[in-house]
Amino acid sequence: MFEQFDIKECAALVHHYITSMVDEAQDNLPYWLLLPNKKPAEAAHCRVDDAELVGSWYEGLVCAMQVLGTDEGEDIKQSLRRHIMKSWGEHGLRFCEKYPWTHTVHSSFHEMGYILPALNLITTEYPDDAEAEQRVAELIRGMRSLVIERKVRTFWSGDFEESEPIYEFPNDVFLKDGGFDLTRHTGRGEQSIRNALMLPALVRRYELKNDEVALDLAKGIANYVLGPSRYFNYKMEFFGHVHSAAWFAYGLVYLGRLTENENYIRKGKGIYDYIRSISSDFGWVPEYAQWHPVEEEHCETCCIRDMIICANELVNCGYSEYWNDMNLFIRNQFTENQVRYTGYVTTDNSKPDENGITYRDIDKRMLGGFTGGSEPNSISLSRFRSIAGCCVGTAPTAIKTVWDNCITKENNCFIVNIPCEKETEVLKTESMIPNEGRIRITAREFCCAGFRLYDWMGERISLHLNGKKIPADIESGIVKADLNEGDVLELIFDLETVVVKEKVRGIDFTVCWRGCDVVELTPKGEHVRLYQRDLSKPKYYPTADDVEYTGASNLGPTQQKQ
Repeated sequence: MFEQFDIKECAALVHHYITSMVDEAQDNLPYWLLLPNKKPAEAAHCRVDDAELVGSWYEGLVCAMQVLGTDEGEDIKQSLRRHIMKSWGEHGLRFCEKYPWTHTVHSSFHEMGYILPALNLITTEYPDDAEAEQRVAELIRGMRSLVIERKVRTFWSGDFEESEPIYEFPNDVFLKDGGFDLTRHTGRGEQSIRNALMLPALVRRYELKNDEVALDLAKGIANYVLGPSRYFNYKMEFFGHVHSAAWFAYGLVYLGRLTENENYIRKGKGIYDYIRSISSDFGWVPEYAQWHPVEEEHCETCCIRDMIICANELVNCGYSEYWNDMNLFIRNQFTENQVRYTGYVTTDNSKPDENGITYRDIDKRMLGGFTGGSEPNSISLSRFRSIAGCCVGTAPTAIKTVWDNCITKENNCFIVNIPCEKETEVLKTESMIPNEGRIRITAREFCCAGFRLYDWMGERISLHLNGKKIPADIESGIVKADLNEGDVLELIFDLETVVVKEKVRGIDFTVCWRGCDVVELTPKGEHVRLYQRDLSKPKYYPTADDVEYTGASNLGPTQQKQ
């Protein structure tokens, strides 16, 4: 027997983390930094808690609540909403509060890529919230007023007017007291792509409110990154931060779909395909491309999230082959990157919370978190960002994207795209993968329903209605049938154990597949060993003695979350 993919369990676990890893004394302000290997373990505040995190955790919590169909966590949600609505300043930008752990108060355009989606969500959930509407409108117009607009190319052969908007920000930091100070920078580099994280949220604002300023800013940012920035080569390869590039790619495809611009779609697809080429088949996505030696790379869960959402957007543009990526990524490395066991954590509940640090029940509160840097076969607890607040906020958006698209309606027929358990008013789906090659639909009313077929199902598939085999008429990779209330439709296929070799992170791995699930991966990893899905084998779990604390409790200049 093998463990089965349970997307609602993923949502429940991250819901637990977001609602637990907050500071009640600071109106439930999130803790970004978690040190599970320290003895005792602790979580600590840093500036990003009141910058990026209040936006991403709001969006993440809402997504988890919607998947679970629960109101639990509403108090935390409203706290995050209050935090978002504070600290606004010049040019409509959102800054951070001056906490003891905050140094220079500034606004980062990278962080607006987290704040703007949260504002879009608030204005959708609370259409009568005039302040939220004002903030999102002023933020977009304020950012538009700050860009450098490239209108003319002055070259040796003459002057040429630009036919499309091209916008770039003068810097990646805007000081609350001082504005643009070009002697300061975040130190991240790659300003063009990191400042472009707001692209999908700008497109979303245009879709929601027909906001032409948002569309103009989106086009100008996209055109700058694709053109004068020279960030991508002609094959859409790049050198740098995968999370930012994949997020930008999603925005490009989304922008192209809404504006019917095939060039944007093609470029976004090219970025996705390049990242896919340096990732594993089971969804281990490197944090950086061509920056470190490949054997030093780790996988930030944010990157997997970006790829899942981008794959879904490509599906929306007619590229149905990306359904397979969504399915493989979410149920394998994404799921493995979530914390489900904390027996190795040393806690000391006698130590009071103080100086922005909490020690209370860290082992329990950290359940459901996501790693900011896994190896294909393990989560190394001694590594900085072994558990990362940024990934906790973004991961639920991938969960919600997959959940919303497990079943889609196409040409008046309900299609099961992602094999997992889900119930709607019309039907219920069940998956026996990876233990059996069987997926089941139970109809709750008269409907047309069916299954999306994948190569890993093999060629010997059969369709059964109420236990009797019926003809399997396949059209465009889908098999379907008309069902009456109470009918049970099953797709049955051969499910064999397939062992393949794959080089990931410079290491030759043996990958054991059962259909679309990796059930074992060797060599094994340390500390938190991944892919222990064969229930007939004993699981290895680290203890506190297995994890050495390195003493790196503070964020250094190269690690500082700005």
